[in-house]
Amino acid sequence: MEIALWTEDAIVLMDWLETVDFDEVPSEHKAVKQALTDLASRLEEVVPHELPMTPERVATAQEAVSRGIGR
Repeated sequence: MEIALWTEDAIVLMDWLETVDFDEVPSEHKAVKQALTDLASRLEEVVPHELPMTPERVATAQEAVSRGIGR
């Protein structure tokens, strides 16, 4: 299965996944932690490498994604 994901969403998720402690994420099953780990690894593979993950780039992505809230 493939899931299409906007690059800006991927950057926001990747940034969050790099900072969150998966042990602190509430879940009913240990598979959630593994699924988050898998997602983080996959995002690192597919987010374009020509886009450096600088704080400025992350902020730009966060702003772009935030504009879509409530639509």
